[in-house]
Amino acid sequence: MRESPGRRRGEIGILLVALLVILALSPSWLAFSAFPRHLRAFEGEDEELLFGLPLKVYLSADRPGINVDGKQIGPRFGPLDGRQSFRLSAAAVGSYRLRFCLLGLIPVREMVLEVLPGLGLVPGGQSIGIMVRADGVLVVGYRAVTTPSGRARQPGRDAGLAPGDLILTVNGEPVMSEDDLTELVDRAGRQGQVSHLGVRRDGRLLTLEAVPALDRETGQYRIGLWVRDGTAGVGTLTFYHPSSKVFAALGHVVTDVDTNLPVDIRDGAIVDASVARIRQGRRGYPGEKVGHLRPEGGSPLGVIHRNTELGIVGSLNEFPLGLYDQPIPLALVHQVRRGPAQILTVVDGDIVESFEVDILRADVHQRYPAPKGLTIRITDRRLLARTGGIVQGMSGSPIIQQGRLVGAVTHVFVTDPTRGYGVFAEWMALEAGLVGLGDLAGAEGAGDAPAREPARAAVGGS
Repeated sequence: MRESPGRRRGEIGILLVALLVILALSPSWLAFSAFPRHLRAFEGEDEELLFGLPLKVYLSADRPGINVDGKQIGPRFGPLDGRQSFRLSAAAVGSYRLRFCLLGLIPVREMVLEVLPGLGLVPGGQSIGIMVRADGVLVVGYRAVTTPSGRARQPGRDAGLAPGDLILTVNGEPVMSEDDLTELVDRAGRQGQVSHLGVRRDGRLLTLEAVPALDRETGQYRIGLWVRDGTAGVGTLTFYHPSSKVFAALGHVVTDVDTNLPVDIRDGAIVDASVARIRQGRRGYPGEKVGHLRPEGGSPLGVIHRNTELGIVGSLNEFPLGLYDQPIPLALVHQVRRGPAQILTVVDGDIVESFEVDILRADVHQRYPAPKGLTIRITDRRLLARTGGIVQGMSGSPIIQQGRLVGAVTHVFVTDPTRGYGVFAEWMALEAGLVGLGDLAGAEGAGDAPAREPARAAVGGS
């Protein structure tokens, strides 16, 4: 009995699918799939690569200066054994486009090699006080205004103001502080005027009208809001660049404790801080460093210029004392590995100490700045005994692996204080303007839900 053509084609199709699955799961194909299409490297440093396919491969570059295994290549180099790793570097800073071809004819992969100037940064670990003033005043809640007749009014809420709104002007005059808002609202009320409020909400500019009410308790006209014009908290210095005096700290954006929204910084400063005691972390409760800012009335350690998704950036007035006073190399994202590392932080007074951690996950394919590229676990028995793991105030603690600055602690897992997230140091250096982004693109990593560390502040009223 002859086999039907349809059945034969079906069996051949199944066989081809099986072969493709086997090929896709083979170590060679997995290595080839992981071969980068874009690679960043520092000038003069070799990057070890494995092409993966068990074939001879030829390499060509769009410009001279590429080195393979220590030898500068011409327009075309090869053959390379695809099963053997090779070392790639470039003689000068710049962007190179490389093409890998089978038999010197069939292109199978292109790669952009972006070569950066070498960068050394001094790791921090010092506890710092973070003091910022907002651009305008932030609405954090409502308060009733009791009029002389005993009536409770809330003009701000009636006007449509909401927590998280930033009040920038009253009747065209700028609002720089709580006192400005109080004075301008009271003046409008005494003149029988409506308060026209210039407000920023979710990046949009609005104008809202509030009718001030006379407050029986203070004798002033008010609009019934709790507001804040600044915020303060304790965090950790991550690194500084000695020649430019640029610093980066915290590893995540400074948010308002009540609204949990990023603070639009008008100006700010960092000051020395010491750790007085530790509230230990436990499951469901993130611990905390209880710190003191010092010196009171003294000059700040540095000035804050920007509040970014990956922490604060500014310039130092003086270099702080720590475990390091000389730069160490910055690690690029793809150079970070799972395994042992150290963090630098303060748990008593102002002494920076080194503690052992494990990097559990490093999203080395993360090609765009994002705050959760690393997952770490505290393994140091001394630190676990003192803090229970990662605690609030530890954000920004630098992570060092094999003599390179690789990242900073950012968040703690609510369900397990011994574990938390970190951000790659390369991204913080990028936010600080110390490295260039080039043409990177990509997506942020994912993981367990963290507890964000808010900065705390007192609240005023209007």
